Amino acid sequence: MGGDFAPEVAIEGAVMSLKFLNKESRIVLYGDDVRIRELIKKHGAKEEDFDIVATTQVIEMGDHPAKAFVAKRDSSITVGFRDLSEGKIDGFASAGSTGAMMVGSMQVIKPIEGVIRPVLATLIPTVSAETGIQRAVLMDVGLNVDAKPDVLAQYGLLGSIYAKSALGMENPRVALLNIGEEEGKGNAQAKATYDLMKADGRYNFVGNVEASYIFTGKIGDVVVADAFVGNSLLKMAEALYRINFRLGGGKPRFKNFMRPLLGRIVPKLYWQQDFWDAMNAESVGGLQVMGVNAPVMIGHGSSSARAICSMVLAMERDIKSNFPAKLREALKESNTAEAKA
Repeated sequence: MGGDFAPEVAIEGAVMSLKFLNKESRIVLYGDDVRIRELIKKHGAKEEDFDIVATTQVIEMGDHPAKAFVAKRDSSITVGFRDLSEGKIDGFASAGSTGAMMVGSMQVIKPIEGVIRPVLATLIPTVSAETGIQRAVLMDVGLNVDAKPDVLAQYGLLGSIYAKSALGMENPRVALLNIGEEEGKGNAQAKATYDLMKADGRYNFVGNVEASYIFTGKIGDVVVADAFVGNSLLKMAEALYRINFRLGGGKPRFKNFMRPLLGRIVPKLYWQQDFWDAMNAESVGGLQVMGVNAPVMIGHGSSSARAICSMVLAMERDIKSNFPAKLREALKESNTAEAKA
């Protein structure tokens, strides 16, 4: 029931995702029972294709997140998190109130023991002549704007485990976003974070990465930044996509606006539309809340049906990756090793 165009696009996106989901996966829809059933039929699916949990309340974008989460006990978000905490569902995604989604993540699902601060992460495209189009993890993109060095250093562990479990990378390269590649670059926060990441042997830290190399995949598969920088970078990338889309008359356009840039970075692949399709936020679906005890994903309030479909498929991937359990195990092993030492 959350989002600027809910529940219409939420149901349409859920119906779109049915053709791509694995047979053993099942979508559970939370919200207005009558409206949900009407929209399922409207978009060409059957009621039995879904599980429906009827709720009577909606946390609106203008509501105070924490107060509404408690007061509206029969809202789709509150009931969804309750079911997630009780194991009735395996993952929860919504394009509704970001604040309410974070309240549910932090107070109901709760951070994994040993996680200093959970983080919002997203996938970005990378392109190179050697590997073609791939995905990289960018974190933090919206949660902790003044993250301390120990928090940023731990992001490297979270991102590395996620890249292994969800993206199938054997030994993901973890890089710290900075103004230069050399050790010793950056402000006090970056320098202190670099030292901590370099000393952490739990992941493959490869040093600093400049913003100009992020989308080439030349240096890192996981890029760590605080939310102030990460969110700014993400919004700039989204704006570049929109500019390219508009200049192309509604289609990605390479020959004029972006050809010089991509031609210099990857001369053999600048013409590929796949990169710009992957840059489209609709193909990503939402942001992962990493560091809590179950898979949670937050979509943009203006999500289209395609974005909802992508979010459903991304949630299925994250559930199957078993990332929270793997992170818990990694932190438990670290604590055990420290205790023995």
